[in-house]
This record gives sequence, structure tokens and C-alpha cells, in this order.
Amino acid sequence: MSEPLIDLQDIRLTLGQGDVRTEILKGVSLRLDAGESVAVLGPSGSGKSSLMAIIAGLERADAGHVRLAGQSIDGMSEDDLARLRGRSLGIILQAFHLLPTMTALENVSVPLELAGADDPRGRAAFELAQVGLGHRLTHYPAQLSGGEQQRVAIARATAPRPRLLLADEPTGNLDSTTGAGIIDLLFERAGAAGAGLLVITHDPAVAARAGRTVHMTDGRLAA
Repeated sequence: MSEPLIDLQDIRLTLGQGDVRTEILKGVSLRLDAGESVAVLGPSGSGKSSLMAIIAGLERADAGHVRLAGQSIDGMSEDDLARLRGRSLGIILQAFHLLPTMTALENVSVPLELAGADDPRGRAAFELAQVGLGHRLTHYPAQLSGGEQQRVAIARATAPRPRLLLADEPTGNLDSTTGAGIIDLLFERAGAAGAGLLVITHDPAVAARAGRTVHMTDGRLAA
């Protein structure tokens, strides 16, 4: 049996000090296998985004164990973590985080170039065509709609062929019609790549698209 892409054991996270010390995650355990889609559903402030930060190694847990793509990241250096993310992980956020001075093609191809990928511009153009933006390669983010910007972000996340995609409220800045199309696209691209997918959301309609849903309330997960 292959290693899970995400394996969290009894994760605890506390932020702040003294009177403002707050327990964010309270013994969270979660597993996601290759090819599986899981939605973490819960209200704002329940700890969902902190959970994703722990999974991606962007935040360190106070206690518990984290394995990402078969490797323990508990004591991993920042450089090794960055390399692991580059090889195995694609991240999609609600704020898009595109570089405003780069075209759509450059936003997707530059990370590939930095990773030493073969034919980065060709791969970037292919991924943008797959998300319906083959005609917008030379446009800058300010020239794209919100839905188009999120499509570029999805192309950027999937172009390196990651084993795992993390999406944190990917439709949070979009209207409902555009958001529904983005969710369709996200699940389609994850399936085409054979990638595992974890979606953080407060929207039950988004969560319903996943193969499995877990509910987060007050820093705890329940199936």
C-alpha cells in the first residue's frame, strides 16, 4: 500500500502569548491518499487555513507529526521543505497571488524555469490552454477578470505535475456562477493529473464535490 500524500497525527498549534494565547488546532489527525479528494468544511475562524499552512510546511506545529508525500517534515529544514513543495505540491489561494508585472504565460512559466523544468514556456502554454486561456497568454493580471486570474493560478499550480493540490477557499473572491466553473475546473485538472486534492472551504456546495468531507469546528476535525 502506497504512502498517503497527507498524514497528520494529533496536530496541535497555539498562537500568541500570555492573555492572548489561543489554541488554534486541538489534536487534529487527517489522512489523504493518492488520487483522493477531501474537503475540509467549516466556518471562518475554525482553524482551516492554519491546518493547510501546517500541511504545506508554512507553519510549524507545536505538537504532533506531519508527513507530506511520504516524508516526515517535522524537523525538515526550510530549504528541504521548499524543495519538497516544489516537487510535490501545488497551492491555490483565493487571493490568486499572481505577479502583476508578468503576463499569464510568464506567471506560469517562470516557476517552471526556476525549478529547471524542460520547455517551461511550452508547458505553461499547454496548461493555460487546458484552463481555457490559450488566447490570453500575453495578458497581464490587471487585464484579466477574477475568474481568469484564478484559472491562471490553477494552471500555475498544475503545470509542475504535483502529486498533491491544496486549495484554500479558491472561490472566495468570485461570484457564485464564476466560482462554480472554477470548482469544476479544479476537480477536472486534479483528476487529469491524478493528483490528490484537499479543498478548504466554508461552502457546502463546494465540499459536496469532494469524495470525502471532514468538518472543522473550533480547531477539531470530525468526519
